[in-house]
Amino acid sequence: MRKLSALDLAFFVAESEGSPKHVAGLMLCKKPKGSPANFGRKLIEELKTHQQLTEPFNLVIRFSGLKGPRWELCQDFDIDEHVFYHRSKKKVSWLQAKEQVARLHEPLMDRSKPLWEYHLIDNIEGARFAIYTKVHHAYADGMTMSRWLDRCLSTSPDDMRVQPAWTLPAQEKKTTRQKPSLLAGGLRKLNSQAWSQLVTTGGIAKLAAQQYLERLGITHDAVTLAFNASDETALTGSSSAGRGIATTWIAMEQVKRVCKLTRSTLNHVALSCIDGALHRYLDEIGSPVDHPITIQMPVNLRSSYDNEGAGNKLGVALVQLAEPTDDPYKRHNEVGHSLHQVKQHIESVRGDSMEQFTVLTALTGELIEKLHLSNRLPANGHTLVSNLPGPPDTRYLKGARVEQMYPFSLLVPGLRTNITLFSCGGILNIGIVATKDLENLDQLARFIREEFDFLESAVLNP
Repeated sequence: MRKLSALDLAFFVAESEGSPKHVAGLMLCKKPKGSPANFGRKLIEELKTHQQLTEPFNLVIRFSGLKGPRWELCQDFDIDEHVFYHRSKKKVSWLQAKEQVARLHEPLMDRSKPLWEYHLIDNIEGARFAIYTKVHHAYADGMTMSRWLDRCLSTSPDDMRVQPAWTLPAQEKKTTRQKPSLLAGGLRKLNSQAWSQLVTTGGIAKLAAQQYLERLGITHDAVTLAFNASDETALTGSSSAGRGIATTWIAMEQVKRVCKLTRSTLNHVALSCIDGALHRYLDEIGSPVDHPITIQMPVNLRSSYDNEGAGNKLGVALVQLAEPTDDPYKRHNEVGHSLHQVKQHIESVRGDSMEQFTVLTALTGELIEKLHLSNRLPANGHTLVSNLPGPPDTRYLKGARVEQMYPFSLLVPGLRTNITLFSCGGILNIGIVATKDLENLDQLARFIREEFDFLESAVLNP
């Protein structure tokens, strides 16, 4: 049974009714041609027959007792409390289905049970159904969840096998090292841990010193300052209960063409478009900013030999985007410069230092939130943007084609929106989640798509 890491525990400590710490995925699927009207119901019935749970889906969190916070095996699992079927009498539109998903995404998860849910929303227009999956972030980070999802789906429409995520066997870690003796192994592990913590502490001190020197003005734009978004915008402040979601997508063929012509990455192109869209959105709702927007950007810290682990292994870097401008190409260049600086900053310390520094800043943000000061003190950026790579080819679920696949993440203290990118099947899917009272979230999604069109036009017709 795996241990509860400091970052996993932080998700529980920071959780509240106004700030749940689960993440989710939403798939829109096209039923196979000629499939019966009860295809969705039959699929759910088959899924419910798979009850041999594997970790972490069979774990519950326990806080009582002398052992402290820990994972324990669930002793009274009931599949009907985790797998649900929804079908309205009348056909629903994709927009109506997303409104239902927003309601499902709102409530806290029951900690007395394994922290995951699987919902099938049937009878969507066009012979479609949706799969909404909700998992507590303490179970895994985004990269791990993406791999789980890929292993659950098929590359062929003729493959009728069903393998739900909660029954996936653990993948063996590749190792070529010879196992040492018990004594030698224990001494080596003790020395390794002591040295590792010493180097990690040094890395944390370095990150803190960089922040201190930048705040004193001794360095200039060497790093992006934490807790420096002092302006009041609709994007920052305390999060209330209730969630709204919005989605958009861009063909990966178009994105790759822009990346090739500008010699940039997908992340670079996407952040440029999101930057322009956020400025337009804030102008539209009467909450403009006249300086660069700062985002939190999660960074995968897993090493190549630990690429299949559960739990969380990530850090968060701050990225200052471009000065406000109507020129998409100029904005793209400025964002690229910022990303280059952030990359150098991340590579200057080891992953453990970055992870523990992230926990410290997250706990600082949570303390500000618990003291009800999020609306008074500077926020740690304006929003959070993450990018998860998915399978490049089309995927199927028991013959049903997955047409769209959107991620929805959590809201961190002080930030009221989260934007997550997920590339899958030739489409860059963009999922936005925000506090329910944030206006016109669909407009932000539309602006992101429009900003890509502007950038593409500027690149193709300089």
